[in-house]
Amino acid sequence: MMKTYFIILSTTLLTLAVSAQNRISGYVYHDLNQNSKKERREKGIENVAVTNGEQVVLTNENGMYELPLGTDNIISVIKPAGYTFATDENNLPQFFYNYKPNGSPKSKFEGVSPTGRPPKSLDFGLIETEEPTNFSALVFGDPQAYTLEEIEYFKKGIISGLEGIKDIRFGISLGDLVGDDLSLFEPYLTAVKRIGIPWYNVLGNHDLNFDATTDKMSDETYEAHFGPANYAFNYGKVHFIVLDNVLYPDPRDSKGYWGGFRADQLNFIANDLKYVPKDHLIVLAFHIPLSEPDGDSFRDEDRAQLFRLLKDYPNTLSLSAHTHIQKQNFFTKSDGWLREKPHHEYNVGTTSGDWYSGKLDEFGVPISTMRDGTPKGYAFIHFENSNYTVEYKVAGKPKAYQIEVFAPQVVAKGRNTKAGIYANFFMGKEGDVVEYRIDNGEWKPMTYVLDYDPSYAALVKEWDTNPNLMAGRRSSNPIISTHLWRGSIPTKLEVGVHRIDIKATDMFGKEHRASSSYRLENPKQ
Repeated sequence: MMKTYFIILSTTLLTLAVSAQNRISGYVYHDLNQNSKKERREKGIENVAVTNGEQVVLTNENGMYELPLGTDNIISVIKPAGYTFATDENNLPQFFYNYKPNGSPKSKFEGVSPTGRPPKSLDFGLIETEEPTNFSALVFGDPQAYTLEEIEYFKKGIISGLEGIKDIRFGISLGDLVGDDLSLFEPYLTAVKRIGIPWYNVLGNHDLNFDATTDKMSDETYEAHFGPANYAFNYGKVHFIVLDNVLYPDPRDSKGYWGGFRADQLNFIANDLKYVPKDHLIVLAFHIPLSEPDGDSFRDEDRAQLFRLLKDYPNTLSLSAHTHIQKQNFFTKSDGWLREKPHHEYNVGTTSGDWYSGKLDEFGVPISTMRDGTPKGYAFIHFENSNYTVEYKVAGKPKAYQIEVFAPQVVAKGRNTKAGIYANFFMGKEGDVVEYRIDNGEWKPMTYVLDYDPSYAALVKEWDTNPNLMAGRRSSNPIISTHLWRGSIPTKLEVGVHRIDIKATDMFGKEHRASSSYRLENPKQ
């Protein structure tokens, strides 16, 4: 009888031990002294969402949560509005715990070291703060440095103009933080922290462990530096969902990558949205656009499932990068979007521009204009409750520089010409109103065209026609721009210089201006 009792007791204890290892629990608490340690007087916070990367639960009235725990999980808190996290020396918010008891698989680039057993109570401190519903965030597309030299270009061309920026609550980089060499994560972090604001990151296709054999293992080095590749947080009346949408290896042929989501990621989105009010703005941040011109860059069923998950939310926005151009995508019912109001995806221009190519500026940094004629730069998203506006800022240029104007320098008086006046409106899209006038005359509409930006084409042509080798690296060939307008050139005017004025109204109703000129001369015999 006694022997049977000990067998039952041992079996029960073993079952409890295994059960304990399959669950993790802890508290989300008010970190009053901001030392990231839960102390007796620091009370828990109720109704805070916590996730293991797939399941999402809310803390109870004491601030306690409990989640299933596998052998490879990142436990993270979904920051509620009105609170903030402590940041580390690189200004990365500390909202997660990386649980890998055996560490990352062996790889060319180092991953997460073995974490051993999880703590008995995994606690997360939140710092209460005033958090306005009107705020601004800074957005980078593809820093993507392949070398330390390109990290220096990134610092000189982008970071130097943003150090100590005011009134920006946080920043986010939309993937391709580096270019395949994951040892550059540290120099990238050192550069970005100089801006001086909390910074979030997205995984891109050039941030992967390419020797991984499964998609879930392809972000191990990223996780070691930045934490989870899938997470969420709230700010004001905006709910941000950050996602790794790079499937690697490509499930179709195990070569390369494909845009899409795993089932566990879609489960995470569904479980997360259960706790988000329907009147909040949902902002999705990922690397690969939901659609690209070639039509096969993203798995259709994953996009359709994402749209189904968002169907009850009237206010949505997606942020992507990857293409090294700038474009406004709008998804309608014909694309599988399930609401009357189209879904806006802003494909953000990149901080690396055209991969650090082009002529060198006065600081020795490549001008790196993108193939659609958009200069390299970054974006500001301005939020007001659940509404937003977008502002693109060209690096190193005045805030007002939103349109590049192209016109011939000299034209024959009185002769018709096939040359034209072109306006590349960097934030523009088909349907926007762009007008021009000559010599303060009557405003006339310009015609939206799908064409190469002649300003950019001229930059590229200079590389091919210059008899002397130019410093830097040749720019990529031009591609069709989706934000270009054309006007005809009046030639029946007086000989001399004639002023060109351009005005464009963006999708948010804001007017932008630019100017240029051309000269008329009598025809030469």
